[in-house]
Amino acid sequence: MLKDILSVSGRPGLYKLVAHGKNNMIIESLIDQQRIAALANDRVVSLGDISIYTETDEIPLSEVLTKIKAKEEGKEASVDPKADPKLLRAYFESILPDFDKEKVHNSDIKKMIVWYNLLVKNGLTDFDQTPDNKENAEEAE
Repeated sequence: MLKDILSVSGRPGLYKLVAHGKNNMIIESLIDQQRIAALANDRVVSLGDISIYTETDEIPLSEVLTKIKAKEEGKEASVDPKADPKLLRAYFESILPDFDKEKVHNSDIKKMIVWYNLLVKNGLTDFDQTPDNKENAEEAE
């Protein structure tokens, strides 16, 4: 699910991929459902390609969002993304205790909380990136 949700550098919020052509993509804002074209020179990143640094490895964003969802019981985050950086770091540490405190910046934590809240508001809470069981069953046959 996260592979079709995009972040566009210089534009607020998240976008859902609607269609793509040779030199552009049609994307729809999760904030106001307005459709726009993202051109080839726009920096577009799929949420499925983002990982978070930990002390030992990198964890996919999908796992971090799943941990936030479990902590918040599927509701919006209990911390305000504009809260004091110390509070944000304490909140994030309760979700991912071994995150790399040097490489993960306050702005990254804010962005993850904003993204999580936006996904929850839009009912996009299936963060698991594993293929569905149906595909696994077909491969086993």
